[in-house]
Amino acid sequence: MFQVKAKKSFGQHFLKDHEIAKRIASTLDDYPTLPVLEVGGGTGMLTQYLIQKDKDLTVVEIDYESIAYLIEHFPELKGSIIQQDFLKMDLKQLYEGNFCIIGNFPYNISSQIFFKVLDYKENIPCVSGMIQKEVAERMIALPGKKAYGILSVLLQVWYDIEYLFTVNEQAFIPPPKVKSAVVRLTRNNRKQLNCNEKLFKTVVKTSFNQRRKMLRNSIKSLLKEDSLLPEDSILTKRPEQLSIEQFEHLTNLLEPLVSKA
Repeated sequence: MFQVKAKKSFGQHFLKDHEIAKRIASTLDDYPTLPVLEVGGGTGMLTQYLIQKDKDLTVVEIDYESIAYLIEHFPELKGSIIQQDFLKMDLKQLYEGNFCIIGNFPYNISSQIFFKVLDYKENIPCVSGMIQKEVAERMIALPGKKAYGILSVLLQVWYDIEYLFTVNEQAFIPPPKVKSAVVRLTRNNRKQLNCNEKLFKTVVKTSFNQRRKMLRNSIKSLLKEDSLLPEDSILTKRPEQLSIEQFEHLTNLLEPLVSKA
């Protein structure tokens, strides 16, 4: 069945379990009328069940061997497959309105895929698919947990995240060295942050880049040379202790003091 060789450079591990593929395809059943973009069609294990659901489906795939395989086995997709690097795509050229994203996401770029989703968060009400279990655990982690970090904060600001189920290594060809998980992100009701959004991202990333330090030390690189930090108890905390609301407070606290907001 598998005529496409999995390539490490693309982070490919081809799903071979039909029941898992069906379950992943069903994660978008709440959005029957929205077009769907599948990231990484591979050998079409998930694609075939999306086709069965009569989705307005577009597949983006970077591997020319996979594209040839998909066209041969799913001729109805011809004209709906894009050979491109998803991370470099301008999705607004593809969709004018809302759309969903799904996929057995390439493991080597899974976090980058979700960060890209954030750039189009007003047009993507739902994202679902398979990623490394470790990444899934980071996405759902709450303050105080070891896995809580940049991915947790920036995604949870805008999406409700569900860890749906775990998938073992033997469900793939070739088997990865890690367990996998299926997640679903649903856009929440937040319209805007109570702070400068661009600075918020910078503060979160800078804080977690030195996550063992107290915030008064980890965020020093953001400050103007003559800036003095105010006395605020939040600065004695470490980043993994802060909620989204506390990161908003920290951002507002720092905005007058940073070299660029």
